[in-house]
Amino acid sequence: MGKTIVFTENAPAPVGPYSQGVQLENDLMFVSGQLGMDTETGELGQTVEEQAKLSLTHMEAILHAAGGSMKSVLKTTVFLADMADFSKVNEVYAEFFPEDPPARSCIEVGALPKGALVEIECFARV
Repeated sequence: MGKTIVFTENAPAPVGPYSQGVQLENDLMFVSGQLGMDTETGELGQTVEEQAKLSLTHMEAILHAAGGSMKSVLKTTVFLADMADFSKVNEVYAEFFPEDPPARSCIEVGALPKGALVEIECFARV
C-alpha cells in the first residue's frame, strides 16, 4: 500500500503532526480538516462565511496539488462550532459544489482549533 504525502504552499501548513493530504496509490485522496485561515497572515477569517470560503479554497489547492479538483470529491465532513451557522456555510459550500455535490456529514462540535468557526475535510478520487 503506497501512499504519497501531498503538500502545497497554497494552503496553511499543518499546525501539528499531520499532513495536508495523503494520496493512496495514486487514486484515493484524504484531505485533512482545513480551517479558514489566511495563508499569509495565519489569521482566521472574521465571519463563518469567510472561514468556510478559505477552508474550501485550501481544500481545492491541496486537491489540485495531487492532480484532482473539487469535482473529484466523494465525501466531505463539515465541523461547525455552532449549528446555527449551517445555512451560512451551505451558501458558500454550494458555490464550490454547484453540480453533483459529494456526500456530506455536518457535525456541531464543542470547539475547533484556534477558535475556528468551521473546519472542512474530504475524501476524493484523483
